[in-house]
Amino acid sequence: MPDVLFHVDLTKPMDEQDIPGHNRWHPDIPAAVSINPGSIFRIECKDWTDGQIHNNDDPSDIAHVDLNRVHVLSGPVWVNGAEPGDLLVVDILDIGALPDSEWGFTGIFARENGGGFLTDRFPEARKAIWDFEGIYAVSRHIPGVRLPGVLHPGLIGCAPSQELLDEWNRREAELVAANPQRIPPLANLPNPQSAVLGSLKGAEFDGVAREAARTVPPREHGGNCDIKNLSKGSRLYLPVYVKGAKLSVGDLHFCQGDGEISFCGAIEMAGWIDLHVDVIKGGMSKYGVANPIFKPGPVEPKFSQYLVFEGISVDESGKQHYLDAHIAYRRACLNAIEYLQHFGYTGDQAYLLLSAAPVEGRISGIVDIPNACCTLAIPLEIFDRDLSPA
Repeated sequence: MPDVLFHVDLTKPMDEQDIPGHNRWHPDIPAAVSINPGSIFRIECKDWTDGQIHNNDDPSDIAHVDLNRVHVLSGPVWVNGAEPGDLLVVDILDIGALPDSEWGFTGIFARENGGGFLTDRFPEARKAIWDFEGIYAVSRHIPGVRLPGVLHPGLIGCAPSQELLDEWNRREAELVAANPQRIPPLANLPNPQSAVLGSLKGAEFDGVAREAARTVPPREHGGNCDIKNLSKGSRLYLPVYVKGAKLSVGDLHFCQGDGEISFCGAIEMAGWIDLHVDVIKGGMSKYGVANPIFKPGPVEPKFSQYLVFEGISVDESGKQHYLDAHIAYRRACLNAIEYLQHFGYTGDQAYLLLSAAPVEGRISGIVDIPNACCTLAIPLEIFDRDLSPA
């Protein structure tokens, strides 16, 4: 087993760990550990909510989760010799659940507390608990399905430079200003409440907390991309913006569908991840890399039968939109949810299932004016019965 560079105690919040992690992005958050290029190591991670969700049938923890606390990340890891302009090469060697935490959860967040892709249709908090059985997950809350794991980190990235952080805050504040009363908000701006900033204390903590970026969205450095194919065996190339790269990882998922549509839509878990890192000097300019790129690994479920739902850019009221892939994917999801309700699932169960199962989402057509076409493919082998039309 690789050396564990970052250990977590599931009975303690992240800021009380022996080595505390962080839940904001800022170049001045100190590195927790350091490694040399070529190193192989293990990082342990708490679930993204820092242990706020419990293995029971009561969704009130989802309803009242403190979103200022998320995502708790393990790190930063200082990579010796890494400098701005380099590419950090990260091999994802293996991922697993912690031995005392072989379960996960999927949630629908309340509209006034985070929401999700279909929050206007599903505004109330709901929860599904999944038990891990080897490579599979089953849920007492969504009967009749068995999901093979596609384990991956929902969130991984390097620290931003001060210039990049300032740009994030500028453009996201501008977006929020366009509709400051919107629920949920258009973006999550810096907020010192519940900030966890590694070993920072006192005035240094206060200064960083005021301007540190939230971890909710993906950005140029990687971050919360929630890509299910970034699984075991993948090789990830991350832009480096600060000396030492300051790599952090968290938000581990047992399985997820494309889009993670309910927001807390993967099978979220506490776990460990084994990584190998190296550095390509000057890689950002050498290869023209502005955002992360990766090569998927060879480990993924093999399905032979799918039921594919189409959606076009005409909203539920019948209004035509021009090549709007967001609306087209929404309609594909809603069409799938409507279909699954004819097989005994509630709308909430179907929504949770499409978030957590390894469904395949596609932009299938983006040029045929005025309608974009998106598709959602559900693998039929995850069900214990045939759900094909007959």
